[in-house]
Amino acid sequence: MAELECARLAVMASGRGSNFAALQAAILNEALPAKIVRVIVDQKEAAVIEKAKAAGIPVTLVDYHAFASRTQAESIILDRLASDRIDGILLAGYMRILSAHFVATYPNRIINIHPALLPSFPGRHGIEDAFHYGVKVTGVTIHYVTAGVDSGQIIAQVPVKIEDGMSLAALAVSIHEVEHVVYPQTLKHLLKEGVFN
Repeated sequence: MAELECARLAVMASGRGSNFAALQAAILNEALPAKIVRVIVDQKEAAVIEKAKAAGIPVTLVDYHAFASRTQAESIILDRLASDRIDGILLAGYMRILSAHFVATYPNRIINIHPALLPSFPGRHGIEDAFHYGVKVTGVTIHYVTAGVDSGQIIAQVPVKIEDGMSLAALAVSIHEVEHVVYPQTLKHLLKEGVFN
C-alpha cells in the first residue's frame, strides 16, 4: 500500500511496551494500512524505548518534571506530532491524563486500552482494583480518549474470568495476553472504518 494511503500513528507509552510491540507486529505481519512513525515516552527508564529503537521508530522522551506545567510538556508533544503529520494516537500504558486541549487537537483519534471492563475500575490500577474487589469477571476495554479518566466511548471489550484461587500475578498475565490480541484487532477495525482518515 502506498505511503500516502497509510495512517500515520504515534504510540504514547510509559512502561514495558508490550502493547506497542503487539501493534507494530500486527501492522507489519498483516500489512495493515498504517505506520507507527513516533513513540512518545514520559519515563526515561521505560523499556518501550529500546523496543521502538529496535523497530527503527524514533522516540521522543518528554520529562514532565522538567516543565513548569502539564500544558508546557504537552505543547512539546503536540509540536512533535504536528511535525510528524500524525493522523491518530494509540495510548499503550501511558500513565498520564491528557488535557482537554490535547484531546481536542485529535478529536476521536486518540485510542486507549484499559485493563478492566469500564466503566468499572477506571484509573491507574484497573487490574488490582478488580482483583481486590472480588469480581468474578474483569477484562480489557478499548475506548476513545476524552479529558476525563477512562471515560470515553467504548469501542471494544473482552471479558477475562478470574478463576478460583487465581493470583493477582496470574490475572495480570491473562489480561496482558488478551490486550495483545484485542488491541491489534481493534486497530484493524478502526483502520477499516477510516477513523484516522
